[in-house]
Amino acid sequence: MYFFGIVMRLSREDEYDNDYGWTAKVDMVKKRSTVLAKTTWMSVCRVGQEDPCRVFHALKVGFSLTLVSLLYLLEPFFKGIGQNAIWAVMTVVVVLEFTAGATLCKGLNRGIGTLVAGSLAFFIDLVAQESGQVFRAIFIGAAVFFVGTGATYMRFFPYIKKNYDYGVVIFLLTFNLITVSSYRIHNVLKIAQNRFYMIAIGCGICLLMSLIVFPNWSGQHLHNFTASKLEGLATSIEACVAEYFSNEELVAKESSEDPIYKGYKAVLDSKSTDETLAMHASWEPCHSSNCERVPWQHYVKLGDVLRHFGYTVVALHGCLRTEIQTPRSVRALFKDPCLQLAGEVAKALMELADSIRQRRQCSPEILSDHLHQALHDLDAALKSQPKLFLGPSSNANNSMLAMAAARQNSSLPSVKTDSSALVQWRTKRAANEQAKDFADRKSSLRPTLSKITITSLEFAEALPFAAFASLLVETVARLDLVIDEVEELGRVGNFREFCTGDDKVCCKPTKGKDASLQNHLPSHGVD
Repeated sequence: MYFFGIVMRLSREDEYDNDYGWTAKVDMVKKRSTVLAKTTWMSVCRVGQEDPCRVFHALKVGFSLTLVSLLYLLEPFFKGIGQNAIWAVMTVVVVLEFTAGATLCKGLNRGIGTLVAGSLAFFIDLVAQESGQVFRAIFIGAAVFFVGTGATYMRFFPYIKKNYDYGVVIFLLTFNLITVSSYRIHNVLKIAQNRFYMIAIGCGICLLMSLIVFPNWSGQHLHNFTASKLEGLATSIEACVAEYFSNEELVAKESSEDPIYKGYKAVLDSKSTDETLAMHASWEPCHSSNCERVPWQHYVKLGDVLRHFGYTVVALHGCLRTEIQTPRSVRALFKDPCLQLAGEVAKALMELADSIRQRRQCSPEILSDHLHQALHDLDAALKSQPKLFLGPSSNANNSMLAMAAARQNSSLPSVKTDSSALVQWRTKRAANEQAKDFADRKSSLRPTLSKITITSLEFAEALPFAAFASLLVETVARLDLVIDEVEELGRVGNFREFCTGDDKVCCKPTKGKDASLQNHLPSHGVD
């Protein structure tokens, strides 16, 4: 009985443990589900808050698909159109892009490609009908070969590849579908007409939603993106110099959390984005008040100049991660002029960004006297500490190096003979003499080499700051190229003249429609 009671108690404890284990697992699953739901909801809200145009675009796509689906859902439309209505749905899914320029580019390419392919297929079918069945098959096969080869080869031309590549693909698809099916189906003209009409209806709905309902222009995105890149570079330079002279230890940060890296990353990765937005903007109609054509390719040229400027900022950022660092006491001697110089460069970049954002000419005093004064102050500070960069006595170092080299060369023995009989004896004797001379030379050269090494280390500690200061001055030199390109953009783009009240420069990046271009979720369509 005692044993039976123990077994019953253990079984009850096991049941309790099993119930408690399942309860803990269920609670853990509930907790993880709650965390996952909250994280997902926060991500969904964040994407919409970064760029509200994404929400409008999603609604426009949903409404367009619902509208074009009526061709299937309503009986009168389906009786007149039939299964060809699917081409309208496919067109809306493929053509409707985030910006109006991308939608125009794809819509016109699809429409023109379909029209040309249908016309050519009808012509080939008309010629093939006058021949026999065998010759017709050979003629259609030859036509498909030559047209496919020629159209594919045309895609390698840069101009065709850049502007009409999608249209050539649609041309090949439509031409082959109609031409090959015409061998078995005799009403090929009706098939081409129905498909063209459906594609035209789909393209019309896409263009209507893109150009009329909350239009989102590629040119405006490119304009705002260019201004945000200038602001990002300004933020990176100022933060980089401030971190270099901070009292905290320089520690490598994660790239995703480093504000310096975030500032210039968008500039370095902007080449394909600039070219795509500029190409799409060239398809857009004039939508400004003055209705003047904007030189979008000048934005691409400005992007190239900004990338070259960004390379200097990357090198400046790399000085914070070098293994050998200048001591804080040495860096503190040049802190004020470097911070002032970085502030003036950032201020000039902010002024350029503000002028582009407001579509006005740059301020005549963008290169102010404060920038030149900061350069002179940095130059004077460097000249006031020559020993940091030249060493305590460069002449003494040269003489010690020469003395060490002379002693080393004079102490090396030379054993050379043509007699094989005396080789072993002379080798043994030379080895003994070398060992004795090496011991004497080692004791005499040790203090000299140690002194040279110490001097070299002192010189190496100042080298990282010399590189940092050189790159900081290089940003001023490259700033002139950026200013020239921005002024050229303002002149060609007919920006308004600078007024006295326009000299208030915003020191923080503007948050708005271009915020979407500063994250990792692209809003624009890229072919």
